[in-house]
Amino acid sequence: MNPAGWWVIAVLLILIGVIGSFLPGIPGVILVFGGMLLAAWIDGFRRIGSVTLAILGGLAGLALLGDVLGGFIGARRVGASRAALFGAAIGGLAGIFFGLAGALLGPFVGAVAGELLSRGRLEQAARVGAGTWVGVALSLVFRLLVVFTMLAVFVASYLL
Repeated sequence: MNPAGWWVIAVLLILIGVIGSFLPGIPGVILVFGGMLLAAWIDGFRRIGSVTLAILGGLAGLALLGDVLGGFIGARRVGASRAALFGAAIGGLAGIFFGLAGALLGPFVGAVAGELLSRGRLEQAARVGAGTWVGVALSLVFRLLVVFTMLAVFVASYLL
């Protein structure tokens, strides 16, 4: 394939990744990083070197960690039991494999189930579920900030 074709693929990966960063269930951060890695490779790593790629990879890892921990932290803030915290984390991980619905419902269902098993009070379980959703929403904001930071680092490194 000629370099222009590779550039089209790199740009498409980045654009789809940015769009996917707004939607749970689409590996937006991974696609953005993959597009950036491909662009660096196309250029022979002259403008985007190992240090920049390490920074971009670290940011991508940070965003993924934020996704996993978002629901967990939200549940913790509303006084969730250990079982609910464990349920939120497991639900968040399991939800990734079930698309948009799983990503939205996994942490909530896991936290509510854990809270009900632990304390058996529906009102507290609902509060824990709501706190989990707030955490998931905040992790979305965090993911977007990280993705736009990745874009800024990439563009600055490429142009400078």
